[in-house]
Order: sequence, then structure tokens, then C-alpha cells
Amino acid sequence: MSERGRFIVVEGGEGCGKSTQAKRLASTLGAVLTREPGGTDIGLALRALLLDPETRDLDDRAEMLLMAADRAQHVATVIEPALAAGRDVVCDRFVGSSVAYQGYGRGIPTEDVLAASRIATRGLEPDLVVLLVVSPEVSALRLGAELDRFESAGEGFHSRVLEGFGAQAEADQSRWAVVDGVGSRDEVARRIATVVAERLAVRG
Repeated sequence: MSERGRFIVVEGGEGCGKSTQAKRLASTLGAVLTREPGGTDIGLALRALLLDPETRDLDDRAEMLLMAADRAQHVATVIEPALAAGRDVVCDRFVGSSVAYQGYGRGIPTEDVLAASRIATRGLEPDLVVLLVVSPEVSALRLGAELDRFESAGEGFHSRVLEGFGAQAEADQSRWAVVDGVGSRDEVARRIATVVAERLAVRG
């Protein structure tokens, strides 16, 4: 039986560079690269709906449950099979984003967000969560002119989201690692690689 793969999640607010760094980390580790929402064919349809600025009047709890539906399909068909086969998996966003965005951002009680996610994940938790942190000013500079539904949610929303990420990292320091996302892509990638090596004893 092959050794179970390691599950690494890259989290952070808008414009922190997590998608770029998740891709680089997966390449370095030879890992499966995936994302939420949108890591499956069904997830792509949900992602289009959730991120479309034209999606209006979506109830906050409906948004939370659509994210959970995406996650349930993602875990069942992509993440868990890869881990069971011995492949490392690097995921751009996971449960931490739901807590930050739907919990802190939208104001849904955290326990409700976690309850929905527990159903979706069937108890799967990351081995390591890398939280990339940049200032709101850096984030604003990195975002393009055309903003998606979450990017355009307003300063107050994003301030609460960042608070949510910080609270999770503080509460679970053994699993979460905070990494400075400011600097060149190579500099940030080296910081992440160091954290992964220290926390997970990288194989090979």
C-alpha cells in the first residue's frame, strides 16, 4: 500500500498571490494542483455562478451551501482519491476560506459554516495551511480593473475576511503557518518552501 499523500492548502485574501504560489508549490512537490471553488467540472459551474458580478440577491446561507456543495464534490472526486493514491495535493482555498468569507465576511455563525464543511469534507483536514498575508494597499494594487463578485464586496467585507483568516491562524498554530506575501514571486516561494520543509519534512 502506498504512503498517503500530504494535503497542503494555500489561503489568503484577494491579491495575496496565493494562486501563483499554489501553482509553484505544486510544481516543486510534484503534487496535484487544484482549487476551490472550481476544482471539478461541477465546481466550475458553481464557480461561475458564485464569482459572477451579475449574480445578485444570493442569500448568504445559499452562498455558504453552494461552497459546501463544491467542496463535497471536490473532496470525493479529486482530493481524497489523490491522497489515497499517495499523491501530495496543493489546494488553492479550502475550509479556511469559507470560515473567513461566509463566516466573518457575511456574518454567518462560524459553527454553521464549519458544520456544513464537515459534511462536505467527511472529516478531511489539511496537513498544513499556508496563509499568505499582504497589506490592503498591496492587495488593491494587485487586483485588476474588472473585479469579481467577491473582490468587489467592499472594504468592510474584506477587512472582516482578513480578520477571519488571522483568527484561524492564531487558534491553530500547529496547522496554520503565516507567510509574508510581499516581495518577488521567487522570494515568497522560498519562504513557503522553507515552511513546508520545516512543518512536513518534505520527501525526496
